[in-house]
Amino acid sequence: MVEYILLVAGFVLLIKGADVLVDGASSFAKKFGISSLVIGLTIVAFGTSAPELIVNLFASIQGNTDIAIGNILGSNIANILLILGISAVIYPLAIQKGTVFKEIPLSLLAIIVVAIMANDILVDNRSFSELTRIDGLVLISFFIIFLYYTFGISKAEGENTSNNIKDRSIIKSVLMAIGGLIALTIGGKWVVDSAMEIALNIGISQAVIGLTVVAIGTSLPELATSAVAAYKKNTDIAVGNIVGSNIFNIFWILGISAIINPLPFSSLLMRDVIATVIATVLLFLFMFVGKRHHLERWQGFAFILVYIIYISVIVYRELTI
Repeated sequence: MVEYILLVAGFVLLIKGADVLVDGASSFAKKFGISSLVIGLTIVAFGTSAPELIVNLFASIQGNTDIAIGNILGSNIANILLILGISAVIYPLAIQKGTVFKEIPLSLLAIIVVAIMANDILVDNRSFSELTRIDGLVLISFFIIFLYYTFGISKAEGENTSNNIKDRSIIKSVLMAIGGLIALTIGGKWVVDSAMEIALNIGISQAVIGLTVVAIGTSLPELATSAVAAYKKNTDIAVGNIVGSNIFNIFWILGISAIINPLPFSSLLMRDVIATVIATVLLFLFMFVGKRHHLERWQGFAFILVYIIYISVIVYRELTI
């Protein structure tokens, strides 16, 4: 029972810690005249990915690589099928042309690159497959290119004059940032340790825990952001948040995780890589079905249904092994 309490408490600390860290760091940056553009592209973007990052850091350091991989794959699948599905049901999502033809294909490229890198058995005729440290460095290189591209797009569109960053004293901002980091660290350790204990107690694999419970838990910030944005009819934020998060998860977090500790890929996890590819392709195809460049309510319901089927397949697969 204790491990379940720690799991929930860990998720609360991860989500709240990321929120406090972003607020404190953003306020601190503003005090030194750093533009809201740079703050948004760095502090806020990294902050929303902090739960996945911290969980993966602990999982990689402790050698729990299945949780690290499952967390990223499961988060990306949940982001598209569950979170975008719920957001589209709340309010149909209009998607910008740039997102359709640039960001979504880039997120597809990211998972295809991982599928190739993690297929050493097929590509190199090796006895096992893994993401090596060199693979991790390549993913980080892609991430740097993505950041450069994002800065270029943002500069072309101009500085956003709407700034909702609160003015706080430097001391309070620093204390908030430190407190957020502490909460993230404690929460991340609790999530990984309790997830390991739960998997051991009920006899299921680390990968399944990572793909389901941990993935959904670390995706709660994205769910809250996109659902509220959809409710307020800020559809660009709802979609951009998810697509950007998926790119961050693969290039940045999975890259860092592989550098810390090479990540072995089992044949079962490769099925989940394929599931991530299918979910991303489905998102792209839906942009040309029905109302062009829109994710309509029926498509949102379809995403949720596909996610339920996916989770059911995972559970069935685990029970029949």
